[in-house]
Amino acid sequence: MMIKKKVQLLIENYLSENEKLFLVSLNFSNSNHIEVLIDSFSGINISDCITLNRYIENGLNRDEEDFSLKVASAGLTEPFKVFKQYEKNIGKKVKVQLNNGNILTGKMVSADSKKGLVLEMKKREKVGKQKLVIKESLNINFKEINKTSIILSF
Repeated sequence: MMIKKKVQLLIENYLSENEKLFLVSLNFSNSNHIEVLIDSFSGINISDCITLNRYIENGLNRDEEDFSLKVASAGLTEPFKVFKQYEKNIGKKVKVQLNNGNILTGKMVSADSKKGLVLEMKKREKVGKQKLVIKESLNINFKEINKTSIILSF
């Protein structure tokens, strides 16, 4: 399985030259199907995927290895897989599913690779005859998180 090491090296080289992009995941199937998911702080367009696809294709020899290759964006609805996705989405509304099954939604205020994330949640509380919106900040350690995804609003 030398192809795995070659592909990993090609991607590392490409991303070191194109620092706006980052790798979200790299998967290999038993039948040599290679799937590369990338993201960027400024968004991904089709030309980013095409250019990386061609770069990888040109670095491999189809006479030595039979493979199929797919390079795509990580997708907005997919759960976060790497810390840079947390950094990218600071200030946005997210859904956090905890390991205990609880689901929290709110604005991600900050993310720290060692401490976890801070989620600002709004809840309504009755104070006397009035209902007030109370903001609550919650620190969540990454060890407590099963998955996090962005909430799209239109």
